[in-house]
Amino acid sequence: MIKLKNITAGYNKVEVIKNINIEFEEGSITSIIGKNGCGKTTLLKTSANLLKPFKGEIRLGDKDIFSIPKKELAKKLSFLPQLRAVPNITVYNLVMHGRYPYLGFSRTPQKKDKELVQKAIEDMGLNQYINKNIYELSGGQRQKVYIAMLLAQDTDIIFLDEPTTYLDINQQLEILEIIKRLKEMAKTIIMVVHDLNNALSYSDKICLMDRGEIVICDTPQNVFESREIDRVFKVISSQVTLDDKTTKQYVFNLK
Repeated sequence: MIKLKNITAGYNKVEVIKNINIEFEEGSITSIIGKNGCGKTTLLKTSANLLKPFKGEIRLGDKDIFSIPKKELAKKLSFLPQLRAVPNITVYNLVMHGRYPYLGFSRTPQKKDKELVQKAIEDMGLNQYINKNIYELSGGQRQKVYIAMLLAQDTDIIFLDEPTTYLDINQQLEILEIIKRLKEMAKTIIMVVHDLNNALSYSDKICLMDRGEIVICDTPQNVFESREIDRVFKVISSQVTLDDKTTKQYVFNLK
């Protein structure tokens, strides 16, 4: 469990997020939503200890996150950024990068490392691409390779910054279904999501931000009923129940 208390953070002494108090629950999917520039990625990076806050406290379990050595922390949490260069590397070798926190000084993979990499590739349905260069894959396939790398890293907590950006609708839904599977593996998922419908449909908790602060963090239904999304985004939202009587989708229109 990660808990942020009275966190203020930003860049070059400029505050981007402030007064942040939040606790991310184990084995759940939390989506962070908000308008562009509201501090979503800053919150994600701060929570993952990639950005040191100006003030406040972050606890990982019963420990101060800043007291945990980087190599040990990399065994507990992993982070997939939104933007990254496409490396000139095979699928297998990229997924093996997830095992680096566990390798010794020689960086030589052992039997367990190879088994976990193979399993991660299989779990993502990437066997046929195992020796392909990342350059040869589609955007959706590349994203699955990066998620396989996170699986190989074998952390309990996974941070994802807009994991469906630049993907077509089929690929978006496939990645979101994979994220649900990660939750079923008892992973804790904390992600920034741009698409409001996807966030509300696939998450256990929604964290809505505005101007660097958390407006509400609650279940999708409670956040929807609060009408805070309408206020922040200046939209009119409605909820539709599909034919199976249990699945809900959300529609947003301009005011």
